[in-house]
Amino acid sequence: MSIQATLEAINADAIKKDIPRMDIGDTVSVHCRIVEGNKERVQVFTGVLIARSGGGINEMITVRRVVDDYGVERAFPINSPKIAQYEVIRRGQANRAKLYYLRDRSGKSQRVIDRRRKLKHVAGLPLAGQG
Repeated sequence: MSIQATLEAINADAIKKDIPRMDIGDTVSVHCRIVEGNKERVQVFTGVLIARSGGGINEMITVRRVVDDYGVERAFPINSPKIAQYEVIRRGQANRAKLYYLRDRSGKSQRVIDRRRKLKHVAGLPLAGQG
């Protein structure tokens, strides 16, 4: 057995199976577990998915949102145990793999167009590994 196959076998049980299908341009909510002292709470970060990188256990996403005219970006490891849940709020149409150009935009020009007209929710879409 090669080293690469051994690493994939070790990491296979750490990869999450319940991740919804998330594409670039989608508006997603990432539910993070925050530990403060002996208490644990869930904090939600909602924004536009602007980048995906890596693969397998090392896959990362970058989510961007605007708060009080300041752009805030956070990078999340997809398979992290600190992430409670991913939720796709809205499907966006993107013609690029990375939406870094949104950093230079402000106002209405930084919005991403809906994939289908006025689609408000995405209930019933398959999970990432199902299609």
